[in-house]
Amino acid sequence: MLLLLLSLLSTTDLSSATIHYPSYPCKPPHFNSFPFCNTTLPPSLRAKSLISHLTLHEKIQQLVNTAAGVPRLGLPPYEWWSESLHGINDNGPGVHFDGTIHASTVFPQVILSAASVNRTLWRAIARAVAVEGRAMHNSGQAGLTFWAPNINIFRDPRWGRGQETPGEDPLVSSHYAIAYVSAFQSGTDSLFLSACCKHYTAYDLEKWMGFKRYTFDANVTEQDMKDTFQPPFRSCVEEGKASCLMCSYNRVNGVPACARKDLIDEAREDWGFKGYVTSDCDAVSIIYEEQKYASSPEDAVAAVLKAGMDINCGNYLLNHTASAVKLGKVTEEDINRALTNLFMVQLRLGLYNGDPTRQPNGLLGPRNVCTKEHREIALEAARQGFVLLKNENGFLPLKRNKVSSLALIGPAGDKTNILGGDYSGVPCNPVSILHGLRDYVPSTSYASGCPNTSCLVDDDFQEAVRIAQIADVVVVVAGLNLTEETEELDRVSLLLPGKQKDLINAVSSVSMKPVILVLMGGGPIDVSFAKDDPKIASIFWIGYPGEVGGQVLAEAIFGEFNPGGYSMMTWYPESFTAVPMTDMRMRPDPSSGYPGRTHRFYTGETVYDFASGLSYTTYSYKFISAPNELQLLGNSYAAQKKMELRHETDENVHYLHVDENIACETLKFVVKIAVMNNGGMDGSHPVLLFSRLGMKIKGAPIRQLVGFDRVFSAAHKTAEVDISVDVCKDLSTVDESGKRILVLGTHVLMLKDIEHELLIKA
Repeated sequence: MLLLLLSLLSTTDLSSATIHYPSYPCKPPHFNSFPFCNTTLPPSLRAKSLISHLTLHEKIQQLVNTAAGVPRLGLPPYEWWSESLHGINDNGPGVHFDGTIHASTVFPQVILSAASVNRTLWRAIARAVAVEGRAMHNSGQAGLTFWAPNINIFRDPRWGRGQETPGEDPLVSSHYAIAYVSAFQSGTDSLFLSACCKHYTAYDLEKWMGFKRYTFDANVTEQDMKDTFQPPFRSCVEEGKASCLMCSYNRVNGVPACARKDLIDEAREDWGFKGYVTSDCDAVSIIYEEQKYASSPEDAVAAVLKAGMDINCGNYLLNHTASAVKLGKVTEEDINRALTNLFMVQLRLGLYNGDPTRQPNGLLGPRNVCTKEHREIALEAARQGFVLLKNENGFLPLKRNKVSSLALIGPAGDKTNILGGDYSGVPCNPVSILHGLRDYVPSTSYASGCPNTSCLVDDDFQEAVRIAQIADVVVVVAGLNLTEETEELDRVSLLLPGKQKDLINAVSSVSMKPVILVLMGGGPIDVSFAKDDPKIASIFWIGYPGEVGGQVLAEAIFGEFNPGGYSMMTWYPESFTAVPMTDMRMRPDPSSGYPGRTHRFYTGETVYDFASGLSYTTYSYKFISAPNELQLLGNSYAAQKKMELRHETDENVHYLHVDENIACETLKFVVKIAVMNNGGMDGSHPVLLFSRLGMKIKGAPIRQLVGFDRVFSAAHKTAEVDISVDVCKDLSTVDESGKRILVLGTHVLMLKDIEHELLIKA
């Protein structure tokens, strides 16, 4: 299905499209003779030519997201800021829905799509979003440069923007970044659109207990930086070939992220980044006005331009660069460097290639937005992402012909405006949960129970209890929405908001059968009471399912598909809120009782583990083939020193420096796995391969994900899957100095509850 959809997206019929461009660069007959319009010249010469025609004043006007036009050169204004997190949306000024296109497909929020653990699906979503983005650009309703994806690590469960990310695991986030960016841009030298990986780096706090993102100083160890925070960005650049990075608001170890020359240089020099660096919006102004890092506006401008930032979302560079030049803090060469990066991306997008309608993809338009194919991808994303957390005694799926009445309870049950989470556009055809259930049980009754998600009063409980008493089956929709978690808003509690728990208990106490609890929201919730309550038969987590959410939930409840999503976040208990959100350490500290973070390091109790997820069938696994021993050959190993860290027996542990070992490129193997479907229903689900060290070493992960794939298996049948393992990349860890090392000795490969030992020898 997904391969068919990808094929449909790549062969879109453009024959009857009508597109009118009011203005574009290099428009004949007067403005197409400049060298920068000559498509036979190398892009670097074209960019140099364009810069040479600009005055200093005109150059400065290009350093902000709303870049001014240059009428004398035939250059129209350009807006760099468009958004495409999980569908084209109008959070930025580059996108608007007041033209011929009035809506766009709202796909599930990223945290839900990530739960599918399916690279092919991630690519299909990104490609569909890109097609709609290009169509909107051609209709004059979007730019060509989009600021997505968000690949920050979901480090703390309270983070309001965790919903926008692929979750807490660096490997999953890395592969999501690669899939999204490569499919969205669809090219390297020439670009379909430009994607932007954000927020670079160590950004994961909005507003919590007096701390706010604009002034927060993320104190991060080199070990955590290299091991957790940087890998998704490195993958985004090295393998995804991202054409944009966005530097974040926060400081990193005292220095504003947009002024961290070392981090920007790392991306360009070590990872091969060829694109532009944009600030987050107003992230330059706060360097002086809020962080007090710079002593003047001009010093703030100089700090970011000297560090390698190219464009300012906001007007600070527009307002203060000229005076910074006059004071000698910024040179025109600094500005030319930034403009070169900006114009090179625009050239790769074909912006200076003449008539857009005569270019590839120039005729995409309104008929390519809100298509049946894109809706099918949105449906598949929700189906594969829904996570079944509890299903006592096989209560689900329900049989349609045995349910004569159904009660739906919860303030989100009859709303469509909250289905997408943040960074959502105008949906094409949203389906509420109530609407979806009534397609299966027309007599479904509804009561909100609470006036809103905050649920501060219980005035409406009575009606909810009444309809629950008389229904065959009760579905309660609880959880979060953007009043609890969003940009500029973190949670302080992991419990259900307000009186939601009381509502659930009131309803479950009178229901004829155990109830079905549906949880919305992007962050984990402590629902220990429901997990342990026999009056609650099933728990579904549906994240923010997008415009098709109501339809897919009904399909799931009535067994139209077999759920198989895995949660890409750890579900912590409320007691975790005693840990300061500002503590950036990933690893535990037993001496102070600090429990660490994420499934790789967290040592405390959980409500649900990372990668939790049930099915309407059961699966078992078997290693078909995997190496028992790897003998690493080559003289480069002879000079390796003994590791200074010691394991519990206080013996020396040998290791290899991965970054210094040229033989790493050849150190790969394939694990062949059998997946047995032991039940009576076909299904697909993720297969996750983990590893751990055979000895305990300070700072090493408890376990780490080394590979994954999503596998379909028919009822009572066995499927096979191959997972490739890059030894130096996937089985290595990072020491306290930030060096990536490969520990010699026993490594244990893990599939659920079965293990396979691998001995690595030098």
